[in-house]
Amino acid sequence: MDSLYILNASGGVVIEKQLRGSVDRAAVDCFLELVERQDGAMEEVEPVARLYRHTFVHIVRDGLTYLAVLNREVSPMLVLEFLQRVHDIFHDYFGDITEVVLKDNFVTVYMLLEEMSDNGHPLMTEPNALMEIIPPPTVYNRVMSTVASVTNSGEHSPSGNISNLPWRKADVRYKTNEIYFDIIEEINAITDSKGGVVAAEIYGTVVCNCKLSGMPDLSVNFSNPNILDDCSFHPCVRYKMFQTDRVVSFIPPDGQFKLLNYRVNLPYQQLLPVTVLPKLTITQEGEGRLEVALDVRHAGGKSVEDARLTAPLPQRASGVHVSASQGHCQYEPSNKRVCWEIANFSGKPRAPTLSATFHCPEGTAKSGYTGQLDFRIDGYAVSGLRVNGMALYGESYTPYKGVRSVTKSGSYQVRL
Repeated sequence: MDSLYILNASGGVVIEKQLRGSVDRAAVDCFLELVERQDGAMEEVEPVARLYRHTFVHIVRDGLTYLAVLNREVSPMLVLEFLQRVHDIFHDYFGDITEVVLKDNFVTVYMLLEEMSDNGHPLMTEPNALMEIIPPPTVYNRVMSTVASVTNSGEHSPSGNISNLPWRKADVRYKTNEIYFDIIEEINAITDSKGGVVAAEIYGTVVCNCKLSGMPDLSVNFSNPNILDDCSFHPCVRYKMFQTDRVVSFIPPDGQFKLLNYRVNLPYQQLLPVTVLPKLTITQEGEGRLEVALDVRHAGGKSVEDARLTAPLPQRASGVHVSASQGHCQYEPSNKRVCWEIANFSGKPRAPTLSATFHCPEGTAKSGYTGQLDFRIDGYAVSGLRVNGMALYGESYTPYKGVRSVTKSGSYQVRL
């Protein structure tokens, strides 16, 4: 990587860091030219793009664009992961990240970027190791930095105890030793007008919050580890042991971290927890009717929460009237769509239904409409992944282990 820029929503440069040599800021103008080609939407620009003599790799997070400029051959995935790590580190240090926050803490921001890269190569990206060198900013430090030109000194100085493991602090001590696992799964699916599955897959994440003393060595057993074929692990995981024994063995970082990410294909319709059954009819005379039923299947006996279905109607629809057996529904004339929200439902004794009638001109298209479903199911993982047990080595205490699961929709498209 040759240079790193952080841009605001309008394309202005908030942070500039030359990582290797010096890249003219005109490179940012080249990137903004790509943005203009996408009608000013940075999210629509390809993550890896090339224009003129520059290659651009970027991500958009919290309204800010993290842009890396490359002038030589580099693995795009390496750069994308580094940009994500920069965002995560800033979040650990400053909380919610905005342009104002970065400007108020620009000294700490540049110190972090200096430690995280060496001549354009990723160097130190673990938050625990960075916090041992650069303490998070405090009100005291900011005042001292402004008044006395003293930066990051005072009540929260680095301990100086650097661990042999870059992801874990040294001499960690807790009164209560506990660790929590959150299994979070998102379903990306496309269903047809008969409720059949066109495509479906799960993107899952296991997030840990570790509050264990000393240097614990953990081994975690999952109920069905064979589904973890397409997965990636935190650097602390001993990957060879997982390949041979299907056991996740690691010395955890202190605090919250992502233990693993995984992807699972769902080839069978019965595995979808929520099934949408739409029926759209438009007569030759221009009379239209939309009926939708939501059926809960294979949700582990749990209720579906925060469900929201948006269904588009023809652009020239008029006289729209909507009603629902459960929840709240309304028609949005500006977007020409019906929105249906249900706080909680289980599909028993009857599935919730939505009905909408409307008028449209003759010759209106009778198909080609796609809706979007959002929902959440607490206490359930659709893939069936569960933590069976955990063993602790290297320490004498018995920790408390907590496990939570949640399934939610990602891009859940419904063809009407």
